[in-house]
Amino acid sequence: MGATIAVLSQKGGTGKTTTVRTLADVFTRAGLNVLAVDLDPQGNLSDYFDVPPEADPTISDVLMGKAKLPKAIHGGIVPANLTLAETELQLAGKMGRELTLRRALKPVRDQYDLILLDCPPNLGLLTVNALVAADYALLSAEAQYFALQGVEQAKEVIDLAADSLNPDLEWLGVVFNIADMRTVHSREAYQSLSEHVGDKLFTTTIRSSIAYAESAERAVSIIDHRPDLGADYVRLADELLKRLKLPAARKRLQPLLDEAQPA
Repeated sequence: MGATIAVLSQKGGTGKTTTVRTLADVFTRAGLNVLAVDLDPQGNLSDYFDVPPEADPTISDVLMGKAKLPKAIHGGIVPANLTLAETELQLAGKMGRELTLRRALKPVRDQYDLILLDCPPNLGLLTVNALVAADYALLSAEAQYFALQGVEQAKEVIDLAADSLNPDLEWLGVVFNIADMRTVHSREAYQSLSEHVGDKLFTTTIRSSIAYAESAERAVSIIDHRPDLGADYVRLADELLKRLKLPAARKRLQPLLDEAQPA
């Protein structure tokens, strides 16, 4: 059975969805079998995967019991759309609502090396479902002064899920996203996070660039659109696999790592 990772942030604009999309691409290029699940009603990850808006069924249908999850996989992703917001409200009144996604994923968990759950940019019921279904939690934090506050709020939800619903949940750490380490602002924000979370902060930082928006608009991976920026994600993927204690997967990633351009 592979690892299921919930990728979350306390708010939008932290580069979370781009991180999920690009890590999925890197791991797939390394020969790993990867599934992405879009849990954001905005459906940005689904757009990034170039899933047609009319794709059916979606994660909403799965969570409402109208479809089995394997039927909702479209090109490596279980997509989402705005109906997911209504689904979240309907789930709130159901018994065992926090376990819905965990049950839905059960038939496919042993078919993938990695399952990446792209959580909505808030800490509501869909995010809690992801944390209950996941083996690991990964936080995305934007390079700004309030990053620490957002990380602390997200960590409280992770701890709550682990204490009461998923005792096996592990916190992988924090990815420092949309960073320009040439600026004092980014360096001080990184230092502040490092002082508070220690080695839970990934060494690899993801540089800020308009190229990410361009690649998302074109539904083209940043690795193809801007290989120099894509190299950040290759290094992050290697660091992630190391924390997951997956040496065989790291070995498969090594050719991409060798090709990665220096930061």
